[in-house]
Amino acid sequence: MKTSKIRIKVNGEWHELTVPNQKTLLEVIRGDLLLTGTKRICDTGECGSCTVIMDGKAVNSCIVLAVEANGKEINTIEGLSQIGKLHPIQEEFVAKGAIQCGFCTPGMIMTAKAQPGPRDRLRRPLYRGPALSRDRCGLRRGHARGER
Repeated sequence: MKTSKIRIKVNGEWHELTVPNQKTLLEVIRGDLLLTGTKRICDTGECGSCTVIMDGKAVNSCIVLAVEANGKEINTIEGLSQIGKLHPIQEEFVAKGAIQCGFCTPGMIMTAKAQPGPRDRLRRPLYRGPALSRDRCGLRRGHARGER
């Protein structure tokens, strides 16, 4: 099995790792860095629950190889809150009742964070773009209210 050394900046902290070339960024985030807020559901880039921000853009970490992230800055849901205070997007999700079990919520919050600015349409940005963030529990309207 061929491996590569990578250096990634996750939530402001640099990490140097040796990883198998076929290992995904999601596997590194959850398995090596023990940041479990990024969720693994579909492994095909369809659901968006694994969304992280890589160099300012929302990406599905389940379909990005860790070696592709070498030298890049990654932000996960764990990096949003500051000293116990939720990020404003997280606060809005709570205030608008846009959370239930919370399993898909981190991906939706990261998708919203990657596309800042006023959101005046129910379907944007959670249901378009590289990270689709489709929920399965029926809270679509609540999620859309929370990210506005």
